[in-house]
Amino acid sequence: MGRGILITSNLPQLQNLIKRDPTAYKEEFLQQWNHYNSIRQIFKINPDEQAHHFRELVAFISQVATCYPIETIDFPHHLSSLLLESYGTLSPDTRKTLVQNLVTLRNKDVISSIELLKCLFPILPRTTSPTLRSFIRKTILSDIRTANLRSKNHKLNRAVQTMLFGMVGRGMDGDVVGDKGNLRLSNNQTNDRAAHNSEEAMWAVILTKELWRKRIWTDAKSVSIVSLGCFHPVTKVQSASIHFFLENEGKEDSDDDSGEELNIRALHHRRDINKKTRSGDKKMQKKLNTAKKKLHNKTDTSTNFPALQLLNDPQTFAEKLYDILNHYDKRFSLDHKIILMQLLSRVMGAHKLCVLGFYTYIVKYLAHRQLRVPSILVALAQSVHDLTPPDAVAPVIRKLAQEFVHPGVGSEVIAAGLNAIREVCRRQPWSIDDDLLGDLVEYRKSRDKTVIAAARSLLQLYREVNPGMLRKRERGKDASMGLSSGAQPLPFGHSGEAMVDIEGLTLLEDHLQRLRDEDGVTIYENDEGDAIWEGWDVESDATDESESESEGWINVEDNDDALNITDSEDESDKPLVTQNPDNVPESRVSMLATTKILTPADFALLNDLRIQAARKIVENGGGSHAKRKLATLEINKKSHQPNQLLGDSFVSENDILGPRKKAKSNYAERMASIQKGREGREKYKSNKGKMNKDTPSSSTNREKARNKPIMMILSSGAVKGKKRASLREKQRKLRVHIEKAKKARH
Repeated sequence: MGRGILITSNLPQLQNLIKRDPTAYKEEFLQQWNHYNSIRQIFKINPDEQAHHFRELVAFISQVATCYPIETIDFPHHLSSLLLESYGTLSPDTRKTLVQNLVTLRNKDVISSIELLKCLFPILPRTTSPTLRSFIRKTILSDIRTANLRSKNHKLNRAVQTMLFGMVGRGMDGDVVGDKGNLRLSNNQTNDRAAHNSEEAMWAVILTKELWRKRIWTDAKSVSIVSLGCFHPVTKVQSASIHFFLENEGKEDSDDDSGEELNIRALHHRRDINKKTRSGDKKMQKKLNTAKKKLHNKTDTSTNFPALQLLNDPQTFAEKLYDILNHYDKRFSLDHKIILMQLLSRVMGAHKLCVLGFYTYIVKYLAHRQLRVPSILVALAQSVHDLTPPDAVAPVIRKLAQEFVHPGVGSEVIAAGLNAIREVCRRQPWSIDDDLLGDLVEYRKSRDKTVIAAARSLLQLYREVNPGMLRKRERGKDASMGLSSGAQPLPFGHSGEAMVDIEGLTLLEDHLQRLRDEDGVTIYENDEGDAIWEGWDVESDATDESESESEGWINVEDNDDALNITDSEDESDKPLVTQNPDNVPESRVSMLATTKILTPADFALLNDLRIQAARKIVENGGGSHAKRKLATLEINKKSHQPNQLLGDSFVSENDILGPRKKAKSNYAERMASIQKGREGREKYKSNKGKMNKDTPSSSTNREKARNKPIMMILSSGAVKGKKRASLREKQRKLRVHIEKAKKARH
């Protein structure tokens, strides 16, 4: 009996024995289970009483719950209800214990992921402990990532996305406070409820962004959660949601949840000052290899689809953004209004939308003394596209010319104004009149290089897109010859002739014909069928796959008479189609697309062939137009998005400011320049010291003096001379030291 009492009082020992033989120790477990139920009733009334013993019992039952599933069937519900109902009255240690044991039950498959997340999501905004909050966040992310590791867990994803939608939507009916001042609410209860709703929405946006960055969620539903947060009345939630769309689409976080990057310089410094051992060298090399691997993964990976392209109803989204920007203009700070402008302009440029009120709104911010005016000019340029009415953009162009391009401002202001006008006119060439264009082009005769470059770029643009708006002496030879031959740009709203060919398709046809002649086989015949699409398939939903499998193939008769070829507007959205193929006479039209289904691999090969043809033209002296075309093709190949609308619509502040004086280099740039200068040299270090000399020698007296004992140096003449030095001599030496330090810095 004494041993039985000892076993029941020692819970870790009893836990070990139960895991070995659950049947033999069932009575002891039931005794502890009854004890747990009695303490739980007391704990609900007074959480401070027997809290330590209650935590021990909870941890014990969590470990052995799999041994007695029938008896502990209600145990997870006890923990979750206690957390959700009495979270505010529990001590921090009890909260942490309950959360950890819920995670333990999930790891032992006692509860499902949905049951765990239904408990963790509500308590995440209420948690004030940074340690517990970080633990809950990592648990949520890791659980969702594990569930979607091998295949998409659509049931879990839909349940979690529904919860996140609810967390964001609960605070949408609040008042817009803004970030220029706090709007006082009616009472403290309403204030507390609004703060809780804002924290819920903030965590929903944060978790969705993390899952998107880690490529766990890449569907339109996750984008819809963040897009809903863009209209949240709390500025903090709205700003976090907007930055999700403004971030670089190719950027991806590493798999490390800590988010900390290895500092290579710190590793080398720590290695220099620590003791040199072989194990230390191996550890440092392992860390360096890990850092290089993470850096390589960051630079090589990219998301499947940009978030902007997955927006549901972009026109309504853009109009709501403009309404918020215009209606609450006085409540938002300039920084917040700028990010709203940038998101609105990116949506307009990416989807070719028309929100005409935006151009009237942005006019009041177009002044050279306006703070952060380059960002505002970037937003203006990104919002314009070829479907934007010129009448809506023309007043903006005139405002830019009046405010930025006149002799009363500096050269940088003039260059920024000309560059902004150029970027707007690049997207809509009909938004400027002939007289204003002629006046702006005259700035190419300025004395400042930045102004000259900006004016020449504007002149070169109109030589290509619409040379008829330039004076005859400014058109150039190629543009004048084109006008004399009758070539005229189409007016706004007009489309060209029917598309008859894919640009450069004849290059692909000739290439395949050469392969057939060399191998003596037909390239189009492929027994494997789907092998040519390997690596190019787009992930689809399970429902779509089931529908496609059920429908099967449709037999179509090979009858040329039944074909109906039309040039109506319904077929104007064909990809990669142009009127003038590369380096091929206009009379020749390739029929390859009518005899073969072009795969993504064929289009990649077609892009390579176009690059090779353009490179040959450049080598044979093709001129600046051929060089620009080659650069465009190479950029499209690197980005793997040859037809992506986002690439042409995004503008940076450097495009507006133009070329300026070389900025001060940072450490990485200086080291890269140093390494470039060392190429082709055998030795980089100085010959000072016996190890680096051609002829070995002993160390110098100065090097020996560094290792002398301090008592030997105190009686030397140099030290005594310093003590006897006058104030004037000390000042002179200090001045020499300061001058040397200044020269070393420069």
